[in-house]
Amino acid sequence: MATFALAALLTFALTTEFSMAGLGGALILIPVFLAFGIEVHTAMATALLLNVVGMSIASITFVRKGLVEWRLVLPMLVVAVVLSPVGVWTAQGLDRALLLWLLVGFLIFAAGMMLLYHPQPRQTRASLAATLALGLPVGGVAGFIGGLLGVGGGNIIVPALVTAGIEPKRASASASFVVIFASLSGFLAHIRAAQIDPALLTVTALSTVAGAALGAWLATERLSADQLKRGIALVLIAVAPKTAWDLL
Repeated sequence: MATFALAALLTFALTTEFSMAGLGGALILIPVFLAFGIEVHTAMATALLLNVVGMSIASITFVRKGLVEWRLVLPMLVVAVVLSPVGVWTAQGLDRALLLWLLVGFLIFAAGMMLLYHPQPRQTRASLAATLALGLPVGGVAGFIGGLLGVGGGNIIVPALVTAGIEPKRASASASFVVIFASLSGFLAHIRAAQIDPALLTVTALSTVAGAALGAWLATERLSADQLKRGIALVLIAVAPKTAWDLL
């Protein structure tokens, strides 16, 4: 019971933090679940399903505020959904330690992008060809990496869109919508290798709903883009050494 209470509290706090940037909490929840002794593929499947729940709640707010760049979202969504299961199948043939080292590297990369890169927002709307040229490869990489590491892909999409000049709040809102479907695709591919605890899933899902709703409200009403980026980067930086230490 104490384990479930702690898992619920951590899920709420971390989902709130990551929902503010449209990333979903899977990236940070996987190390948390691993620390509770959950098998790696089960941890990934559970985290991906929580991503679906959390980003669905957050996207309601983002869509209502008109922050989703639909012309970017649709091509990204299609390619990410197709390639997410490919990443999952690849992960099932890899060693657990290698998967976790890849996760550590990804955490550090995402944190560095959030902290160090400060592009100027684009002033004019991109053409359809330019939109496809950005959306298709970003969606493909996000879907594959998201499935491989069980992270949903938001941490690929947001830095890529911000780098391309998309205003951070719009990048986060757009990523959140793609993450729903990429995470669902990855979850369905992971489920055969996973053994999900229904009780743990129930308490963390309820925490995810509350955290995602709070995070989306804070992102749209209270926090600046720079504050969002710094907060997420600090959490990523804190988790990467802990995961690496456990491996060593």
